[in-house]
Amino acid sequence: MNDSISEHTRNILGLKLPTDPRWVNLAEMQLEEILTDHAYCEQKAATTCISLIQKNPEKDLLVEELSPIVTEEWGHFRMVLAELKKRNLQLGRQRKDVYVNKLIDFQKKGGSPTERFLDQMLIMALIEARSCERFKRLSEGMDDEYMRKFYRKFMESEAGHYTLFINLAEHYIDKKIVRNRWAEWLKYEKELMNSAEVRGDRIH
Repeated sequence: MNDSISEHTRNILGLKLPTDPRWVNLAEMQLEEILTDHAYCEQKAATTCISLIQKNPEKDLLVEELSPIVTEEWGHFRMVLAELKKRNLQLGRQRKDVYVNKLIDFQKKGGSPTERFLDQMLIMALIEARSCERFKRLSEGMDDEYMRKFYRKFMESEAGHYTLFINLAEHYIDKKIVRNRWAEWLKYEKELMNSAEVRGDRIH
């Protein structure tokens, strides 16, 4: 990774490939599109946490930990909506998230309930980790000082969410199993990022 993401942050996130530096410049030139996509990312994060609670009501710690995340993510959605309105920009239509769909393709199909649960936790951790890395890029690379500060707040939040999903996985499943599968996810995500088109109208 290059100097625009610190060694400390890299170690926390564990990501194997940094975002292409060109992405920040492209995103800044397509602010309406990137804010629209960001808004829907926050909305989907909230609804996914609701779904995880609904599917796992017997997991007390999960319910306790994810409930406030629903509120936080929805608050983020509203923050991005407010930013669009302030700039007289429109919330566009939700578009297909190629990145997330390709991650879903890597989930184990037909495995045990434990294996499926583990992959659900790790895919959420990975999305949050990559979002954090992307927000860090924006917070350091955008020309607009206000927007740099705007994305700094999101970066700090997403870093905490990433660790939450890892910790939840390790609470219910043996840590060694979690870490081994996490390593497989990181390797896959590196290959995915390496082959992905650099687009400024997407958070991922």
